[in-house]
Formats: sequence, structure tokens, C-alpha cells
Amino acid sequence: MLKTLTLAAATAVALAASNAFAAPRIERVAFASNGEQIIGELYLPEDLDAAKPRPALVVTGAWMTVKEQMPARYAREMADRGFVALTFDFRGWGESGGIRRQYEDPKAKTADIEAAVAYLASRPEADQHRIGGLGICASSGYMVTAAAEDTAIKSVALVAPWLQDAEVVEQTYGGRDGVAKLEAASNAAEAEYRRTGRQGFLPAASLTDEHAIMFKMPYYTEPDRGMIPAWRNEADPAFWRGWLRFDAIQAAPRLHQPFLMVHSEAAAIPQGAHKFYARLTSSRQELWLDNVTQFDFYDRAAPVKAASDAVAAHFRATLGSAGEAGQ
Repeated sequence: MLKTLTLAAATAVALAASNAFAAPRIERVAFASNGEQIIGELYLPEDLDAAKPRPALVVTGAWMTVKEQMPARYAREMADRGFVALTFDFRGWGESGGIRRQYEDPKAKTADIEAAVAYLASRPEADQHRIGGLGICASSGYMVTAAAEDTAIKSVALVAPWLQDAEVVEQTYGGRDGVAKLEAASNAAEAEYRRTGRQGFLPAASLTDEHAIMFKMPYYTEPDRGMIPAWRNEADPAFWRGWLRFDAIQAAPRLHQPFLMVHSEAAAIPQGAHKFYARLTSSRQELWLDNVTQFDFYDRAAPVKAASDAVAAHFRATLGSAGEAGQ
């Protein structure tokens, strides 16, 4: 059933919940993915009982981001609500290993999610039979692709999901000509990398440089939001070919887990989200918030609280309540 929630109602939810939870404890962790070291942060609820492993979540964020951005915000929200939550830097990003840096690689990121799930299952605080995946923006596509293959992921929730296939890609990037232009630039950058062994970079985001991957975008260009010291504002343009050919919507009919999606018609590519949702065959729910932008979902109090409450309710219903022993 389609559900909607006004921003005014979301604000009321946020205010009511603002002081309801204790602060989580954060532990720095490391694990391996395809031979590279992955650095993460494990968010542990304040009232964690060592004798009662909790439902646990892998939380991932938008493309070209690091764990300290929107993944940290949502991991804290989930820990506040009683879940163990793991964030991490993908290979080539932030503190994690990887020779090729700042390169958006859907295949590698999907594999990193699977490695994160396996690591989380090994933690004594987490119930290995009650692990869920929470994807935000672009990593939603990686999350559902991983979940379609990995039975260890028992439930899935997405916030402001960027879900694309070839049709949505053409709609988003200027039709066939626009896609061809980006692929040509990608091919040229890749050829130069293979010839010299050196990467070329463009700004990931800029208010003034029109060559930036994200030009005149909020959040990433604001020091009090996404422009944080842990984030490197660069991207390897050779990524375009793999990104444009990545099809997240193909995972929908193969997804076997209970599914929740929180989105807004005012956010990024809602048509992709609708298309994905229509192709699901698993148990599914959706919540559409009114007049919430993509970037508002990342850190604005009202939409974050509304989304987090819905996500927590979904995981409680599908993974069990925090503090309960696993079945």
C-alpha cells in the first residue's frame, strides 16, 4: 500500500523522538574484502546486553561518500533505536585500502557489502540470523544486488534510493547522446590510466567548476553538511562507463527479503524507485514523504527522523525487537 507523510508530520515525529534514546558507543573495526583492508565503525546501543545478541544492520551511503557522512547519521539513528549498526569505507575510499582511489565501482562495492555482512555476522554483539541491510541513495542499488545473492541478509530497507536501469540512465543523463558522451570521457580516462598507471581526477562536487561530477549541488559543497575533512572531494571520471551500465532494477524480482523503501517525489529519480518497487515479488512496503529533497534525506532532522522511525519499525517487524534473543 502506498503511504505518504507530510514534512510537518515528520517534524512532529522528530521532535517527539529527539530525546528518547541514549547515545551509542562507537568501535573502530577492520575486516577484509578481496584482499584489501576495510575500515569501519560499529555502533553499539547503550543498553547492549552481551548475553543477548541484537539484530544488526550494515548501513551504506551515497556514491563517492565516506562512512562519516550520511552512513554515520543513519547508523547512529539505528543504534539509538536498539540495533547494532556497521558503517565502513568501501575499497578505494576514505580510510580503507585499495590502490585505485575515488573510483565508483558497483561490482566492487557490492562485494564489499557482502564482506561487511560476513564480518558483522562474526561479531558477538550481532545475531548472525538477524542481519539487515540499509542502503541510502546510490548504495541502495549495491545493497539490493548483494541481497539478491546473499542469504545472510534477512531484510532490506532503502532511504532515498537511486535505482536505475538503461532506460532510467538515459532519462537522467541526457538521452543516448548524453550517455555516449560520458562513456567516451570514461574510456579516455581509463585508457590514460592503463597507459601511465596514474589516475586523473575531477572535483566530485563544486559550485564553480562545471566539470565537477556534481555541479552546483548542496550538501557536498557545504562545510556544515557533507564537506567534511574525512571526505576527499575528487572522483576518477573513468568510473562513468561502469556506473552507467550498472542495472540495479534487475535485482527486484530476485529479491527474497522483506523490503521497505522511503522516498519522495521531490528526491532523485523517483521513477526508478517506482519501477523497482513494481517488480518486487517479496513482501514490500513503501513510505513517500512530501517535498523532501535527496540531500534533505541525508542530514535534515525531520526527514532523517521520519525515515529512521520507519526503517526501525520495518527491521523490528522482520528481524525482531532489539534485546530479544534470536529465534
